[in-house]
Amino acid sequence: MRFSAFFLLILFFTVSLLWCPLVANSRPVLPQYRLEKATAQIPKRSSRCMTGSQFLNHIEGMDKYQREEAIFQALLQGNLPDFLRQLKPVTIRHRFDDGHWVTATVFVMPDYLAIGSNSDFVRIPMNLHTARKVAARFGFNLPTEKIVDAIYCQSEYHYQPQPMRPGPQMRSTTYYRIHNQKIQKQRKRLGIPLNALVCGHKKDVVITNQLRRHDDRIAIYGWHTPGGEPIQPLSTVHGAGYVDYSHGIRLVSDLVLIDGQPRSLCAIMEDPELAAVVSYEGVIVHARQWMGHPDQYLSKLFPELNK
Repeated sequence: MRFSAFFLLILFFTVSLLWCPLVANSRPVLPQYRLEKATAQIPKRSSRCMTGSQFLNHIEGMDKYQREEAIFQALLQGNLPDFLRQLKPVTIRHRFDDGHWVTATVFVMPDYLAIGSNSDFVRIPMNLHTARKVAARFGFNLPTEKIVDAIYCQSEYHYQPQPMRPGPQMRSTTYYRIHNQKIQKQRKRLGIPLNALVCGHKKDVVITNQLRRHDDRIAIYGWHTPGGEPIQPLSTVHGAGYVDYSHGIRLVSDLVLIDGQPRSLCAIMEDPELAAVVSYEGVIVHARQWMGHPDQYLSKLFPELNK
């Protein structure tokens, strides 16, 4: 029996590594006081802000344009739960053709962007226009497909995807509420702590070169099953103003460590020598311009930063 248990344990770890080739052997991280600089542009949440439940009630009767503006204004005021400010390191090792390895550590929000407090929040879908504005204001990026896959591999907990009946109602605030409740029930059943790195409950809005050909579209990818397969292949079918209950905005700090040295993630995406570390597509053309990042943002926070 002991031999069988040991064999099964070895088999489990072997299969895990095969499914998750993006897991690194080590996770170099910045000291916490320096990592906190990466969230310095996110305003502090006031105790007067609406809870998630109150916010859903507030936007219930709005049209899609009013709702997007309300979401943007709420986040601009710092109305997001504090646990999202506790960034998680996700590490990717990439082997180049000449045999050398490069390790990138990106810093991601542990869950999808939400509105409300730690005790009452709603994971809030939004269209691409709103997502880009929020990310730019906070000094963050949207992930690449490769980063989404790495998050899946290194997540502490994996939700079971819960698709809902398709139709026009997918874009309703009611669907936002119901799907968030389904996720919360899973979280309670699985005993998932707030600050754990999680995935599997939403599709990711991502950055991709496909948007160069379709600059009026939104790119979505992910919603991984427990077996590691994404329900949603990379898609640019919908317009940039489209959003439904299944979309999640996972913000990724523009701060990345490349072999332990701080760099700009957008700059790495544009670097012909290093882009493959964080992108299956190689170089993401004009990533900084697309994400709306001023060149001086990170250099002010990290004077030694080499862009």
